[in-house]
Amino acid sequence: MIHLKLFASLRELTGTGEEVLALPDHVETLAQLRELLRSRDSRWSEALDPQRAIRGAINQRMAQESDPVRDGDEVAFFPPVTGG
Repeated sequence: MIHLKLFASLRELTGTGEEVLALPDHVETLAQLRELLRSRDSRWSEALDPQRAIRGAINQRMAQESDPVRDGDEVAFFPPVTGG
């Protein structure tokens, strides 16, 4: 099981801010998790579209698409944040 969190526009588009989900055996990386989530429905597909600038974090550390995702991880997806 992983703890999934979505922030800002991703939360708005998908209609969920967080959930716990079973991690399928074939999902080993952040990129594979993103693709799995995109397959849920059109809202998820739009929110996590590869053309969108989306950041990912695993256990509150910025992550690359190739980073491994394991049972027990907290995984977050969020749009880039700008400040001023």
